[in-house]
Amino acid sequence: MKAYTYLAPGHFSLAEKPRPTLQNERDAIVRVTLASICTSDLHIKNGAVPAARPGVTVGHEFVGVVEETGSALSIKRGQRVAVNVETYCGNCYFCRHGWVNNCSDEQGGWSLGCRIDGGQAEYARIPLADTNLVPIPDGVSDEAALFTGDLLSTGYWATDIAGIGEGDTVLLIGAGPTGYCTALCALLRRPARLIVCEKDPFRRAFFKAHFPQAEVVSPEEALPLLRSAGHGGADCVIEAAGSKESFRLAWEGARPNAVVVIVAMYEEAMTLPLPEMYGKNLTFKTGGVDGCRMDEIMAHIATGDLDATPLITHTFPLSEIDRAYALFEARADGVMKVAIRP
Repeated sequence: MKAYTYLAPGHFSLAEKPRPTLQNERDAIVRVTLASICTSDLHIKNGAVPAARPGVTVGHEFVGVVEETGSALSIKRGQRVAVNVETYCGNCYFCRHGWVNNCSDEQGGWSLGCRIDGGQAEYARIPLADTNLVPIPDGVSDEAALFTGDLLSTGYWATDIAGIGEGDTVLLIGAGPTGYCTALCALLRRPARLIVCEKDPFRRAFFKAHFPQAEVVSPEEALPLLRSAGHGGADCVIEAAGSKESFRLAWEGARPNAVVVIVAMYEEAMTLPLPEMYGKNLTFKTGGVDGCRMDEIMAHIATGDLDATPLITHTFPLSEIDRAYALFEARADGVMKVAIRP
């Protein structure tokens, strides 16, 4: 089968690999019907993910059809499924507390497309599949389900740990795909104001077209707007951009005693200037995502409360995945997300 493979920092290639086989009673083999490219894949390509194993098939955003199952699984062959970005056992200390990103199983946490073969391929083996696959209901398309296990799980988790309540002012930094899905999830919680900060004019315009209820501003406009808010800043801040400037804005834009959630993935260390922050009494919460509520997310997708399909601006066959990556990495042609169809 064809599989997009991480060979070395800076080098991915479409390679021929054997079709995966069951290795454990909790395994499933999924025929991939739609996948996507994530910014985290670019971090792997750039050598910024030390855990990434050369030779691994990349990709962790995908949906498909169950082809084979281990003896411990109740999910049936032929079932359409969305795949979790994380594999988790469900039994260890961290899983029992809902911290599945830190699952202590040897294949737990972010494994797919990083430490074990992922989904930018024709087939994928899913370990611990009884906890890491969610059925796609009839009437929900592959496109609608595609981001269930990663982007929507990230947004759902981030807005949950931020503690967003009705009447709050929320600052969301970053209007990329993660920001888009986080905004969808934030609006489920009915904040009084959703302020979205983005430096890219195209992405600001994209957000304004899809979120008329949000206040979409540039970084230069953000702080004056926030300081005029009722308590001098946002009640909750979610940082989904991943730059030095956005990291600073996250704590500067928060009111005293606010919660700041960091979901962005950085390629270099960030520093908190504690003398400048003294007295703000902020609570920081950091990623990665604990993606264990896919069933709730899928229910919201089925009812139309969460619709991330506008993010898919381009679709390529697997045979043209090099071109798809080049487009996505360059942010060319108005791209937001690229779908890959094996």
